Amino acid sequence: MSQIKKIANSFFEACETGKGWATCKKFCSDKASFSSHAEPLLETKTIEEYADWMVGICQIMPDSKYDIRSVTVDEESGHVSFFAIFSGTHTGEGGPADPTGKWGEVDYVYALEFDEEKISHLTKIWNPHYMNKQIGWE
Repeated sequence: MSQIKKIANSFFEACETGKGWATCKKFCSDKASFSSHAEPLLETKTIEEYADWMVGICQIMPDSKYDIRSVTVDEESGHVSFFAIFSGTHTGEGGPADPTGKWGEVDYVYALEFDEEKISHLTKIWNPHYMNKQIGWE
């Protein structure tokens, strides 16, 4: 396994299980940037902000999990992409409503850019409205 793939896998697992920036930062360059066209994350500009946002998501959905469907590594350009499915049940406090007890799942993609052996940028592609409807937020 390539070094950037190992780093990407470790980062992905830490971020998606709500370990927060304290754990994720060792995989990232200083001020690593973040982008997403999904409404809940439009103002999120750094991986630090995103990693800490995921802490909250994992508290709202304590049974949340991910299922990686594919990983693509382009060593030459320094990119690693994950296609995965996120799922969980809204049983924890937080979000725009009291816990609904409803479960949902949604496809998403992480596109990671590396600068040497550190993640310098993360783009997240997903449809939050699809998940929000399933868990009773819309």
